[in-house]
This record gives sequence, structure tokens and C-alpha cells, in this order.
Amino acid sequence: MAKFILGRKLGMTTIFNDAREALNVTLVECDTRVSLIRTEEKDGFVAVQLAMPKTKNKTFKKEFRIAATEMQIGDEVSVESFEIGDKVNISGLGKAKGFQGVVKRYGFKGGNASHGGKHNLRQPGSIGAGYPEHVIKGKRMAGRMGGKRVTSKAVKVVFIDKAKNLMALKGAVPGVPGAMVEIYQA
Repeated sequence: MAKFILGRKLGMTTIFNDAREALNVTLVECDTRVSLIRTEEKDGFVAVQLAMPKTKNKTFKKEFRIAATEMQIGDEVSVESFEIGDKVNISGLGKAKGFQGVVKRYGFKGGNASHGGKHNLRQPGSIGAGYPEHVIKGKRMAGRMGGKRVTSKAVKVVFIDKAKNLMALKGAVPGVPGAMVEIYQA
């Protein structure tokens, strides 16, 4: 059976393994229930929708296109389906960094600080040509950075607390603390 669950990123901490090595991990709280089951006959595809309370009045829902015949609406999906050592993929919204210039957004070098380059230290430089007489689409320029859907692949599960529905993951987990993420088998 495929393993999948929703979670809320709590933040980072350090735990120690059996060899007394320090591991920097991200804690994810998973309090998920099955809210909808889609079937081939009724919907044209097979999927399971999970729901997790986001705030006091809002719920985070996500469909996984996986056939789970033994699940019923209202069943709890807990961290017990995962094991220590599993590799998982994690998807969510990455950190939004607002409006950024080309030096921070794309790593441009910038202009000269001397030899007549008085005010062009962090400017992008030339953005067009004589022909076609307009800026070509896709040109790397200043703009909003981050805040897009990100998937971290092959993140390792290093600790599971079944009583509190917590997972400790070693690797990058997208988003800020409190962000909702989807965790599924790699």
C-alpha cells in the first residue's frame, strides 16, 4: 500500500540517534482524516482526499490519486504507516521572499564600482536589442521571489512519535513553520 499523509511543519530541532550523533531535523505534526473517496464509476478516476485542520475554522484538503480500497470516510491516517528509515517526498509552498532585484533573485554580478560605473552597482544591465524592439518574454528581471510550490525528494524519516502524531524528517521541508505539507512515499 502506498504511504501518504498531510502534515503541519512545526520547526526545526536537534535529536540524538543511537550512536549519539546529533541530527538536525524538522518536526511535522500529522493529524489527518479521510474526507472523501473518489471511485472510477462515479468520478472517472480513483483518489483519496485527506483533510487536516489548518486553523480554528479552516481545513486543509488534498487529493492523492491512489487506490485505497480499505479506507473509509472518517478514518484517521496516522504516522504509524511510516517507518524509521523510509524515504519520502514532501510538497508544499516554499518561503515567499517578496519583490527582489536581479542580484538576489538570479545571482547577477552587477556593474562595476569604478571606471565610470557610478550608479549601476546592482542593476541588470541591457534588457533588449535593436530588433525585435521589445523586451523578450522570460527575460530574467526583478520581481517576486519564492512562494511557489516546491517538492523535496528523498527526505529521510528519522523519528516517529505515534502518541503525538509527530514525524522528524532529515532534509529540506518546504515552507515556514506552520505551513501545510503533503508527505508521500518516494
